Amino acid sequence: MAEYRAIDFFCGGGGMTYGLRQAGIDVVAGVDFDADAKATYETNNPGAKFINQDISKLDVSYFEKEMGVERNDDHLIMVGCSPCQYYSLIRSSKEKSKKSKGLLLKFWKFVDYYNPGYVLVENVPGILDNKKTVLPEFLRKLKEKGYSHIVKDVVNMKDYGVPQNRRRFSLIATRVDREITLPQQSDEELCVRDVLGIKNGFKSISAGHVDKSDLFHTAMGLSDINLARLKKTKKNGGTRLCWKDDPELQLNCYKGKDTSFLDVYGRMYWDKPSPTITTKFYSISNGRFAHPQQNRGLSIREGATLQSFPRSYKFCTSSIVVAARLIGNAVPPAYAQKIGEMICEQ
Repeated sequence: MAEYRAIDFFCGGGGMTYGLRQAGIDVVAGVDFDADAKATYETNNPGAKFINQDISKLDVSYFEKEMGVERNDDHLIMVGCSPCQYYSLIRSSKEKSKKSKGLLLKFWKFVDYYNPGYVLVENVPGILDNKKTVLPEFLRKLKEKGYSHIVKDVVNMKDYGVPQNRRRFSLIATRVDREITLPQQSDEELCVRDVLGIKNGFKSISAGHVDKSDLFHTAMGLSDINLARLKKTKKNGGTRLCWKDDPELQLNCYKGKDTSFLDVYGRMYWDKPSPTITTKFYSISNGRFAHPQQNRGLSIREGATLQSFPRSYKFCTSSIVVAARLIGNAVPPAYAQKIGEMICEQ
């Protein structure tokens, strides 16, 4: 049995769990209220139990009573990568996302009860800057509880072996008397060309292609007008400006706005890390998610690969929307593994 054990709150499809397990940590359970995540989580992380519960309704002593998890265990790690729409810098309805605002403090009640050796938190950078953030209160509680070693920073996944420009707030805290650091950055930066394309096993496909194998190299279909727009968009990094003067293709909302929202309908660059993979990465109208060369958006497997999920990771759903949500919300496994290795090796 691994020396370190972990419980992954807000686990989703298991990106953090998978990475920690690759580092040799025994993740005994994942908690998430999204029932669509259960099959994907348990299939790829055998032995880790998926607990389909709203954290605010889960009995704090559940893990002690049902799984034999001990309190005050120096080798127990609790992970709280709570949904973060409220603190996101992406413009969205804050009214709809209010429930995500206080989830970090709901996670705290489990930290307070079990007093684990380590606490991991990953969230959007906006949690640092938002005037209504609960982060200062969470940090105060950690320090009062005896977590004297806390490291935190905004990091970019492209610096840690993930071929994606993804800035995230990352925190590691321990009450064990030892120095801790965030993972060491990689020497080499991966770009889209390093992981996608025919040479990496991604055959050329068209918009609307359906792949029923576990690879899930399925791409969302395009309307005729969006296909026409993409055909006029320059390969390898082109933007919607390529068709801004075509009255049949230009959208009214972008007329006179040639310097705004240029990523929308744009193509990825082969030789740069991808933009942030969101839950809508399959849609070219939601960001720079068009293939660098082919006239389509990203496939599900391509999005997963840019999130550093291995080719063997199975997304147990036939729904593009569900799979993309599990992928876009995930902590990249490659980064999670580096965090796990840092804890184990130091």
